[in-house]
Amino acid sequence: MRSTLGAFLFGKKTHSHLPERVQAAIDKQQHESEKLIGWVQLLLVTIFASLYAISPSATMSNGIHPVPWALGLYYLFTLKRLALAYRNALTDWFLTLSVIADIGLLMVLIWSFHIQYMQPASFYLKAPTMMYVFIFISLRSLRFDPRYILIAGATAAIGWLALATYAVWSEGGKAMITRDYVMYLTSNSILIGAEIDKIIAILLVSLVLAIAVMRAKRSFIRAVTDEIAARDLSRFVSPEIADRITHADQQIKPGDGEAVTATVMFTDIEGFSSIAEKLTPKELATMLNEYFTEINAVISHFGGVITQFEGDAMLITFNAVTPDPDHALNAVRTALAIQDISESRVYSFGGKIKTRCGINTGEIIIGAVGSESRLTFTVHGDAVNVASRLENMNKQYGSYILATETTMHTCGDHADIPEWIYRGEATLRGREKPTRLFGIAPPGPLPSLASDTSDTPNGQSTRSA
Repeated sequence: MRSTLGAFLFGKKTHSHLPERVQAAIDKQQHESEKLIGWVQLLLVTIFASLYAISPSATMSNGIHPVPWALGLYYLFTLKRLALAYRNALTDWFLTLSVIADIGLLMVLIWSFHIQYMQPASFYLKAPTMMYVFIFISLRSLRFDPRYILIAGATAAIGWLALATYAVWSEGGKAMITRDYVMYLTSNSILIGAEIDKIIAILLVSLVLAIAVMRAKRSFIRAVTDEIAARDLSRFVSPEIADRITHADQQIKPGDGEAVTATVMFTDIEGFSSIAEKLTPKELATMLNEYFTEINAVISHFGGVITQFEGDAMLITFNAVTPDPDHALNAVRTALAIQDISESRVYSFGGKIKTRCGINTGEIIIGAVGSESRLTFTVHGDAVNVASRLENMNKQYGSYILATETTMHTCGDHADIPEWIYRGEATLRGREKPTRLFGIAPPGPLPSLASDTSDTPNGQSTRSA
């Protein structure tokens, strides 16, 4: 019952222990809020001073003028508070003291009016400056901490009760008590019910604001947690896929997907097992991090999206997640840039890394695969399988880039793309019709074509020069 009421009033409860990075993000927002509060307070004291400066002074006493002193003290306190806010040096006790001082100085300012204008104490009970109490209370809602709203409200209620009590017990105060509302409004009479109404209004406004801020705080914590989770998700999958998942209009379900014409590229490190055998796990991890960081930069530059990692292999798509009218061309440019890195880059283990690329263009399905509790966002279809087979066939062709005829024609002729070399035909595993293969050969004679009985249904490769 208690938890149900709490959820009804304050919203769904968050975890009691927040991750350090979530708490850090919330604290940062709180610090920024305190800066804003400081500037608003400085604006308020400036408004007070301006109104005081332009108000008529004919009826004022010629003795002590407490208003300028109260305003000056409050101005200095506000400047000190603002300086501490920019230094992130506002402790809980100082914030509590600040809230009490804000309300306290305002009450002193209101109290001083009857001295300043030489009127009975009841005079200040009708001062419109009292409305600033609600501004100071609501000002605390800029920070996601209802404690300070309640402290401000309680201080204001106690302060106004003290002012009303002082007015009643001051010289002639009891005699000025009335039950006539018109007399109350048109004279310095005291209406006890009116002062009680003000105190009740202060407490209710504080309570409502505290509940609203508590609900907002819980929503804010969930939003920050979700934002950090989405940001972390983009480190494990591509930012484009993470953005697509988090901004979907409806929750993504198994089987949700769409058909698009795209270019798919598979990459794999040549001789990875041999390299891994010679390295310690730490050295291997360092090498892979260097490799993937550099390759990812190239892929992103040409608009590709790493859809999936499989060990040292990558599945990269163009025009599947993000629109790209030149998807085939950019895929080929990516493959060529990877080859340039393979020739020039020496990695931490002291050697180079050769990368094989298989490229195919066709219709694919991009979407979620799996169960309700566990999904993988990937691409699938015959065009994807062909690209995977081509990457593997680089071994028998002695090449590092193999593409289908569809990719070659879609790519078109461009000055930065070397001449395509026809590699022949091969019946890929799982397909009945032969596929025409094209590559971009390195300088020098082409290696002889070897047969791959695993890629033909009858054990024979179909090829032509």
